[in-house]
Amino acid sequence: QVQLVESGGGSVQSGGSLTLSCRASQFPTSDYPMGWFRQAPGKERVGVASIGAYEFRRTTYADFAKGRFTISRDNDNVVYLHMNSLQPEDTATYYCARGSYATITPVLSVASYTRWGQGTQVTVSS
Repeated sequence: QVQLVESGGGSVQSGGSLTLSCRASQFPTSDYPMGWFRQAPGKERVGVASIGAYEFRRTTYADFAKGRFTISRDNDNVVYLHMNSLQPEDTATYYCARGSYATITPVLSVASYTRWGQGTQVTVSS
């Protein structure tokens, strides 16, 4: 049963932009905090951005993402990660995840998420 599927990854030049999409099935993303995480080879998975449940759409970002990345959720149950000013350090596999329970508070902790997509690769070259 596939419930979270990421798409939109690819290769871009330094300074470029990319938008990732997370499509959910069988549950409304608005009922849970949703998060984007990334994992580079040989490194642990870390939070990138999160958006809280319901219409409030509260967000939080990792320091490295502030001012460059934007997380959003549309009315068609799709969660996005808009990435601007990409740098080689952003190269990683990006994952979409769903929180374990409903809360309007966004959270970046990996431990707070219990359902994950398969990931989409983002490669930024100089």
